[in-house]
Amino acid sequence: MRFILFILAALHLTVGISAEADLPDARQVAVQIDSIINERLEAEGVTAAPLLNDEQFLRRVTLDLAGRIPTAAERAAFLSQAATDQQASRAKLVEQLIESPDYAYHTRNQLDILLLLRKQHDPKWREYLLEATTENRGWDRIFREIFQPEDTMSNDLRPVTYVTKQLNDLDELTNNASIKWLGVNIACAKCHDHPLVDDWTQDHYYGMTSFFKRTFRTKQGFLSERYEGLPKYTDIYGDEQQPGLMFLTGEKIDVPEMTMEEDELKKLQEAIKKSERDDKSSPPPRPDFRPRTEFVKLALGDHDKRFFARNLVNRIWARLLGRGLVHPLDQMHSQNPPSHPELLEQLSQHVVKTGYDIKRLTKAIVLSDTYARGRTSPNASESIAPELFAVGIARPLAPRQLSLSLRIASSNPEKLKGLVEADAWPEKRSELEKASEGVARKLLIPDEGFQIPVTEALWFSNNKSLQNDLLSQSGDRLAGFLKQTESDEEMIASAFRSVLSRAPADDEQSTLMEYVTTRRDRRDDAIKHLVWALMATPEFRFNH
Repeated sequence: MRFILFILAALHLTVGISAEADLPDARQVAVQIDSIINERLEAEGVTAAPLLNDEQFLRRVTLDLAGRIPTAAERAAFLSQAATDQQASRAKLVEQLIESPDYAYHTRNQLDILLLLRKQHDPKWREYLLEATTENRGWDRIFREIFQPEDTMSNDLRPVTYVTKQLNDLDELTNNASIKWLGVNIACAKCHDHPLVDDWTQDHYYGMTSFFKRTFRTKQGFLSERYEGLPKYTDIYGDEQQPGLMFLTGEKIDVPEMTMEEDELKKLQEAIKKSERDDKSSPPPRPDFRPRTEFVKLALGDHDKRFFARNLVNRIWARLLGRGLVHPLDQMHSQNPPSHPELLEQLSQHVVKTGYDIKRLTKAIVLSDTYARGRTSPNASESIAPELFAVGIARPLAPRQLSLSLRIASSNPEKLKGLVEADAWPEKRSELEKASEGVARKLLIPDEGFQIPVTEALWFSNNKSLQNDLLSQSGDRLAGFLKQTESDEEMIASAFRSVLSRAPADDEQSTLMEYVTTRRDRRDDAIKHLVWALMATPEFRFNH
């Protein structure tokens, strides 16, 4: 018997190794991305923008993978390596960033925005997300843990937050489940069949709400489900309809008939009410048939339209390139085809095969030339459609990205070296995450077409506490470090390296030299104004 078990285990291990070996590595996927993107560019006669130089690439990829600007020490180390072998140094940089603690923190922050828009600061929820991103859990596993915490997480209440924050509004819970996890906005089908999209009917909308109608939260914080209840609606003809459990694909789940006696059901209903009111009451027995479980099964079992996988690919692509392959991101339907159908399909198949590995997909995208393109078209007069991905798209920094970057930009570059001092960095990165919270909460979450709001500009201009912190001339701050730099030329160059991650252009250097020279009697103030001016530029505010 032991021998048979050994052989089975060996076969399982061999199959696992073989399956992993059959998967293309990140660089191979990156080549596939470029091939498909370039094929369409060639067909349309469009010339892509040149690739970013090393300084530009470093800043872009560090913001995208670490959620912050690079330190001056990281910049110096990368440029030194890139001078010898650019391609190898970029691949090494991506590997270093994606395996760093920064990646887990940044991915956690992005998921917090995606899923709950930071509705309130919930330390336990954010702790759960950080644990998941640090372990690089598959997106399918996170999905199960959030929608089926009672089945997958035992007594861990942290992932319950997502559902419970929306539980008092069935429409909100339904719409967000559809939009954020499946890339489909069916809100317009609530009152009538969708007026513009043939795919979505009222049956789809109420079929989706049926998966969550029975869910309730006990006073102790656990999720459970009632034994009965399905939503109904009145159609445009005045007839009452009840579609039952129906997924976006049109697939329906038969709801088993209630077989228990009325008295038994009444007792269970009373136990449910008590568990909702009394924090000492244990959760009542859960029914064998649970609609929320069926929702998860259908979403992950959809091997035809792949809403779950395609949405994951589309959102990661949009976060890294500024626009989705399907755009807008919540309009994944037959009348809004992807810009590159073959690419979306290939990447969707890839994430399924890799166990919905977010890190692996992210790595492949940032290694592509498509990701690394500059923002300037070779033909300045040529108007290039954004869906061609021929030029880079500027993206506003998320609140935590901006807050962290301000912290790093304003720090003494000799005392904050980032991943160059790898052993000390995890603890320091954790400290920076906590220190960035106050400023991050005051910043808007950027949406499409974002422009810096007047309120943000006024806050930055008038908040003395913020300015005193960032522009302090103490030994641990950039202004204090620059104050000790005797050469004005080096002082200006150092400010640019720390804040904008690049060297100043000749005209910038000469203009600022003139500015500092005319304020020789108040050089300290001139330094503070210089640092503040650089941090207040659109160049700093956006990832470009």
